[in-house]
Amino acid sequence: MGIRGLMSFVEDYSNEFFVDLKLRNTKLIIDGYSLFHRLCFNSDLELRYGGDYDLFADVVQKFFESLFACHICPYVVLDGGCDISNKKLTTLKDRAKEKIQAARSLSLGGGGNVCPLLIREVFIQVLIRLEVCFVQSFSEADRDIVTLANHWNCPVLSSDSDFCIFDLRSGFCSLNSFQWRNLNTIKDTQDYYIPARSFSLDAFCHYFNNMNKALLPLFAVLCGNDHVNLPIMDTFISKVRLPLSSKGRRYHRVLGLLNWLSRFDDPTEALDNVLKSLPKKNRENVKELLCCSMEEYQQSQVKLQDFFQYGSHVCTDASDLGLPEWVLGALAKGQLPPFISDALVLRRTFLHTQVENMQQPNAHRISQPIRQIIYGLLLNAPSHVEDISQNTLPSQLLAFNEVERIDTNIKTSTVYAKQLLKDHCDLSKLAELPLARRQMLLLEALKVKQVVLESIPTLLKLPIAVTCYWLQSTEAKAKLHHLQALLLGMLREPFHAIVNSPGNEDPQRGGAKMLYEELLQVKAPIGRGPRVDLDTAHVFCQWQSCLQMGLYLNQLLSTPLPEPNLTWLYNGSLVHGLCQQLLGSSSVESLLSLCPEAKQLYEHLFNATKSYAPAELFLPKTKSKSKKRRQKKKVASLGTTADAKHWYDRSNRFGLLMPESLEEHVENSDLD
Repeated sequence: MGIRGLMSFVEDYSNEFFVDLKLRNTKLIIDGYSLFHRLCFNSDLELRYGGDYDLFADVVQKFFESLFACHICPYVVLDGGCDISNKKLTTLKDRAKEKIQAARSLSLGGGGNVCPLLIREVFIQVLIRLEVCFVQSFSEADRDIVTLANHWNCPVLSSDSDFCIFDLRSGFCSLNSFQWRNLNTIKDTQDYYIPARSFSLDAFCHYFNNMNKALLPLFAVLCGNDHVNLPIMDTFISKVRLPLSSKGRRYHRVLGLLNWLSRFDDPTEALDNVLKSLPKKNRENVKELLCCSMEEYQQSQVKLQDFFQYGSHVCTDASDLGLPEWVLGALAKGQLPPFISDALVLRRTFLHTQVENMQQPNAHRISQPIRQIIYGLLLNAPSHVEDISQNTLPSQLLAFNEVERIDTNIKTSTVYAKQLLKDHCDLSKLAELPLARRQMLLLEALKVKQVVLESIPTLLKLPIAVTCYWLQSTEAKAKLHHLQALLLGMLREPFHAIVNSPGNEDPQRGGAKMLYEELLQVKAPIGRGPRVDLDTAHVFCQWQSCLQMGLYLNQLLSTPLPEPNLTWLYNGSLVHGLCQQLLGSSSVESLLSLCPEAKQLYEHLFNATKSYAPAELFLPKTKSKSKKRRQKKKVASLGTTADAKHWYDRSNRFGLLMPESLEEHVENSDLD
């Protein structure tokens, strides 16, 4: 994010450009995108197994508890959809390629930073639980953040170097020097503060010959930011003969441009000198692009203070598109994701790469039918109707572009929306459909019958419906132990509720606590080391993709099924560790023997999903010689066919694999 090389440059001059702060008793505008990435990547979390969301949620909670302890009132502003002008499209694609390489490195046991797929949704759920005020901008949030911070005269917290260019009245605090884990107290009091450092734009400009602040947007676009990366600008850089530096090309470029620009009184004079160094045929186009990009550093017209005070606000860019009011409101409240606005406005979506098997088709292929239904629901929107001409082919009306991973590169693929019944297609009235109709539409998309979910706890209905969809797909190569591990992982929230419930006398509490502690012991090892089991990783990435799109469709339909608590739903280290255990000597039955209530809940979950699983999921697997000997010994000890039948029924109930010898023993019997 931001201007290439600028953040490391200003931090090299931290004593000149930054002011020490004891942050307390203030409002604080937080760049949500920067924050959840920082907390994800700088908290020693495991990133190889698809996300330890509970541990991430703990870090987020501790962060905000530190703010509350210092009487800091946070307001989180999240980025929305991609810029309508497509100025950042090249940058977004470049970042997508970088994430593929990082994911590949992680999958092979190396390092890298890739956010787990649902990290943003988990972050929002924690904000809601902690009652932290937040808003989702319609597109990129930087300008909205600046406008709000200047209106309230309070600092901004981010790691985006673009905030070094904006003229912020109360400064910009970099996350790099925001010591929220190290609270201090004011001398002779019990009042806490967070040690922080605020970037001083005045000091920065003073250092460079009292440079006019108005020159800084031109510096940003010349240096290269997310909006501008023109090869022809290298012609200008070579002609102005910037001074050499031993600290690298980017450092050299930043320092040289700042020194060069400081000679001019205003942007017009400086821009004219830039254009003189370029071929005449390029000057007009370059001038137009540079001026347009410099406007990105002006304050926005959006008044987020209205949203925080009254619950709604006006965004002209969004309103001009003629989108339904309920959609705009849901986007601002984070009840609809940027994925929806990108599909709705741009007809283009990015499918984020996970730590998956790069030799297989990308994990999002499995959830494409769900996305096609989402696209179908979005088709009849004003922004699309205006674009229809008499020459538009029917297939073009249904076309959406998806930027996805192909091998270790990216490709834009065309996907066609599913045409739905007319009463489902009017986006402006979608939220007004009866609950039963919206629920039916969701379950039809997931290919699940409502009766299957009747015995499932409320917060697990959507995840179980998604799991049924996942099992039915020919894309998934799920094995029985994958399903078992997922379902066992879903039990953690009920365990946690039992363990932390009042009433220590409850005998179930002891068993639940022992089981909860045992599950903690089976997590896959954390940190670099052996390679990830890529087949297992890919299967779980497919499941997460199904869950993500199931969540988005559920949100678009105004949550006909309750949204699950993602914090406790999936822990990658746990499910990978459980897979190893279940392939070894452990069984579901032995794990659950400690807690009868957990055993009963597991039965409900397993019975709901097994009817949608392919038959081969339950075929006997090839076993190690030692395990075969143990199981044959078990069969021999059963004695009667009735005993064997009882053991088979019990094993089948928990999804245990049946040894071949026992299978024959039961099949050859004359029992009903």
